[in-house]
Amino acid sequence: MSSLKLAVPSKGRLQEQTFEWFSTRGITLERTGSGREYAGQVRGVSNVELVLLSAGEIPRELAAGRIHMGVTGQDLVAEKIPAWETQVAQIAEMGFGHADLILAVPSFWADVESIDDLDAAAAAFRKAHGMRLRIATKYHNIVREYLRREGVADYQLVDSQGATEGTIKNLTAEAVADITSTGDTLRANHLKILKSPPVLASQATLFSSKLANWAPEAITARAEILSCIGAKNG
Repeated sequence: MSSLKLAVPSKGRLQEQTFEWFSTRGITLERTGSGREYAGQVRGVSNVELVLLSAGEIPRELAAGRIHMGVTGQDLVAEKIPAWETQVAQIAEMGFGHADLILAVPSFWADVESIDDLDAAAAAFRKAHGMRLRIATKYHNIVREYLRREGVADYQLVDSQGATEGTIKNLTAEAVADITSTGDTLRANHLKILKSPPVLASQATLFSSKLANWAPEAITARAEILSCIGAKNG
């Protein structure tokens, strides 16, 4: 593998914004072939192969060393790659795809406004119901580490891969930890975000794999990319 493999989101607004971001820095990314074909090309730097993947797949491919660089959300890297700093390097935050991973509880929980209040509520829930307070999320690793740091222990995580806001109404959880941009969906489901800082503030970011096979051609291509985007050789 001599050329540098650069992975970007395969579709949607995130792909469009990624293409725009690179374009303003003198690097043209474009799809080739039919609209359904996941193929593309890079112009403006040499020896770079464009790889189109879902944003959720890119962290795995970076950690496996099958791609050299990739654009994905910071939340996905933190969740999918244990001790991610040892396997990938963050090259540049891109200024779009902003979303916060937050904790939310039912709006009628008048006495629960912060993470400290949640800790007290969890202890009270355990005492009243003989079970741990359930938090629905798909971000198990990030949330577990955050709650550990905050000293919250009386809880259990419930897996939710979609419509997380509805788990409380469906009586499968008492709180949720989910990604939000505006909070509108949470409010529509009668939930309120804890006033503590978000569990994780995420945005689209360019990452580089520390485990890929960095042949001389790939190293040169990486230096060209970093020069174009004004990033340090981290």
